[in-house]
Amino acid sequence: MSNIPFIQSQGPDEDGSAGDVLLFLHGIGGDNRSFNQQLPAFADRWRAVSWDMPGYGQSAQLDEMTFPALADAVAGLLDHLDAPRAVIVGHSMGGMVAQEFVARHPGRTAALVLSSTSPAFGKPGKWRDGFLGQRLAPLDKGLSPADFAAELVPNMMADNPPAEAVVAAMASMSELSAETYRAALHCLVTFNRRDNLENIDCPTLALAADMDEAAPAGMMEKMAGNIPDCRYHCLSGVGHLANLEDPENFNKAVRSFLNEVA
Repeated sequence: MSNIPFIQSQGPDEDGSAGDVLLFLHGIGGDNRSFNQQLPAFADRWRAVSWDMPGYGQSAQLDEMTFPALADAVAGLLDHLDAPRAVIVGHSMGGMVAQEFVARHPGRTAALVLSSTSPAFGKPGKWRDGFLGQRLAPLDKGLSPADFAAELVPNMMADNPPAEAVVAAMASMSELSAETYRAALHCLVTFNRRDNLENIDCPTLALAADMDEAAPAGMMEKMAGNIPDCRYHCLSGVGHLANLEDPENFNKAVRSFLNEVA
């Protein structure tokens, strides 16, 4: 495998090489297919790109999965794409990677969409240890994400989600290796860029979902209030995987923001 993360790309030219880069970063249970409903929707104007985070899909693993290493992988990918700057849409853990990238590589983000994410992971101490222990328990028993995807995925969505959204989320999580999922969980619980919110210097959209229990809308609205040039928008009737559950309104919110600032 190449050290450059694997991507799928769609753009104004058939080979996807034209246009400014619009990079989508998936969450802990996703992969490059998580934004299959977004890439064609933005390919009229952008070079829309979705990656496999290192260790996911066809991307090589990092020596150690940390947020600084993931942010540097984003920088390396943009260098590979000859993109000094890009618009970045980060979902869930991908939103944390995006925040780390903004902090470590200032000036390279033209605009930022933070979707169903947070500026820090949970509460340190007992709560965080409990979360990690609960998520690691199936892996410690020898199970893989494919074995418990059917239990986790519906809990990330609103009631009665579209069948195609469930199928897509299940497919991504089922192909995730136990090794990568374990590394991602250990990485996830370390995240804290709360103190950097005031330093985000590009137009930003905080995109929440009203049924999202993993990244509650109230928390995201508060986060938006600490980012200097930030708009807040809450999608109705969807949970944590809003880009899959209601791609039409997710795309509409992102495009409206980009039309305003780009």
